[in-house]
Amino acid sequence: MHDSPNGFAPKLAELRALLKKLGSVLVCYSGGTDSAFLLAVATSELGNLAIGLTALSPSLAQTERADAERIARSIGAVHRFVETREFDLPEYTANGPDRCLHCKSVLYQVAEEKRREWDLSVILNGTNVDDLGDYRPGNVAAEKAGVRSPLVELGFTKADVRAAARLLGLDVWDKPAAACLSSRIPYGTPVTPERLTQVEQLEATLRELGFGQLRVRWHHELARIEIDLVELERVLSPGLRERIVEAGKSCGFAFVTLDLAGYRQGSHNELLRGRSLRVV
Repeated sequence: MHDSPNGFAPKLAELRALLKKLGSVLVCYSGGTDSAFLLAVATSELGNLAIGLTALSPSLAQTERADAERIARSIGAVHRFVETREFDLPEYTANGPDRCLHCKSVLYQVAEEKRREWDLSVILNGTNVDDLGDYRPGNVAAEKAGVRSPLVELGFTKADVRAAARLLGLDVWDKPAAACLSSRIPYGTPVTPERLTQVEQLEATLRELGFGQLRVRWHHELARIEIDLVELERVLSPGLRERIVEAGKSCGFAFVTLDLAGYRQGSHNELLRGRSLRVV
């Protein structure tokens, strides 16, 4: 995190100029820090000529849907929900390593239809420079669809985005990363709304218990819980461990386990030979 705005101020000025030059934009908006920041700046420069589009599907947690709506309202953005129906695609529900490619392809197809309907110039997403180091087939879909990533174009890192969002007074500046629920299912295991509901309910309970950055990974009868390392010890505190086990069983899991490696982004990708995250 930057201690002052000096590190990203030129990028923010360039972003404002770029958005103003584009004239009108459709922002693919999830409610996360990156897309919320982009939508906020676009709204400040273009007003109602910037529209945030949020995809509705079983892979979007209800808490994320509500948060996206709340954040858009707080920044005064035009915001619309649109069903994407990626679950109609066998290629998506089969849950291969290219699942995100199919998901984002559907999203950008729908976004293009809406861009034309709403008479907007270009489609934007909130991808930042740090996202380029991960295995993310969704980035391929964006390139094929001609979707622009202004945060990448201008060199915004995740730290830049968080610092700039904080400077602009966006309460989403420190929001934990929140990938779609389908990312909790191992590759090769079909994605179903029922399995996503199990994950969503257990994650919601864990957040109610005060945990922040976390993931519930679905492994048939087993729930593998990833918690931020600083909170691992708290999981085993008297009474809390039992409540977590009980919650997991009430969500349909026979076994509730704790991953001692802690939370990390895209841990299912670790099983993809040659495609592990950020090999340095």
